[in-house]
Amino acid sequence: MPATLPGRQPSDSAARLWAPLAGFAAREERLGAWAEARGPVWAKFYEFLRFGVKQGWACLFGGALCGLLILTHLAWPAGAPVARYDALTLAAIAIQVAMLAFRLETWEEAKVILVFHAVGTAMELFKTAMGSWVYPEPSWLRLGGVPLFTGFLYASVGSYLARVWRLFDFRFTRHPPLWTLVVLSLAIYVNFFTQHAVTDLRLVLFAGAAALFGPCVIHFRVWRAYRRMPLLLSLLLVTLFIWFAENIGTATRGWIYPHQAAGWAAVSPQTFGSWFLLMIISYTLVALASRPARLSDPGAAIDAAPVPPTSPTAMAEPRPAGSFPE
Repeated sequence: MPATLPGRQPSDSAARLWAPLAGFAAREERLGAWAEARGPVWAKFYEFLRFGVKQGWACLFGGALCGLLILTHLAWPAGAPVARYDALTLAAIAIQVAMLAFRLETWEEAKVILVFHAVGTAMELFKTAMGSWVYPEPSWLRLGGVPLFTGFLYASVGSYLARVWRLFDFRFTRHPPLWTLVVLSLAIYVNFFTQHAVTDLRLVLFAGAAALFGPCVIHFRVWRAYRRMPLLLSLLLVTLFIWFAENIGTATRGWIYPHQAAGWAAVSPQTFGSWFLLMIISYTLVALASRPARLSDPGAAIDAAPVPPTSPTAMAEPRPAGSFPE
């Protein structure tokens, strides 16, 4: 059931700080009022549409990288003076700088992304040395067998989680203590290395994740009211889309697994479990930065009916949390 709460003033948003988005947010609010005036069916459809657009906005960094993988695979000229992997690295840096420059991403989010970039690159160095997967194309910008653009692929997961947390104004009930998530994440990360030498403990780690996240409910605000979903289910759904994205990555020869050496084949379902465990690590990093709030907290209050700005002066005022994008 939705939970509607009284008003609050949000922190700065990309929609208010960047003029093109501010104009879009004003038009979006008018569209919402138009749909609401035509009855509950139109209002539900509009909320569903708003959910999809917000999700797309949260995926901005990862979606751009996925698009670049496809584009460079289809169109990168043979014998180009810059290797494809190096071009991907430079493009990823440019996207990150642009998102910060245009305030499409906060510095707090960027710090989380940097940490996940380092965590992912360190694991990549080990996994490629063990032959778990390879990067078949040459490049200059690399560490060992790992092109530097790969760290941005991991960082895109952190980027998504940090952005979606803010866009949907997450609140929680029965959220596990952060220290337990830190312990679980450290165990997961260590297991990615030790599973090659000792017993793979991922089944134990799956059980630990289910025990910690199973009771938790995430409350997210798409428009007027909070909706809810089991947190464990939401993490599994995000993992599924990451697994789809990895299939795109291997189909574009961004990297390949041993069973894909002779030609493309779907990524093994076993990697779904690996990505779920990596999702736990990235969720923990974002949670440490964002500090999960309970739905009952006074700071969780929202405006029931945001009012669109009508002038440049009004746009400069703090806008209700219901505005989009945030």
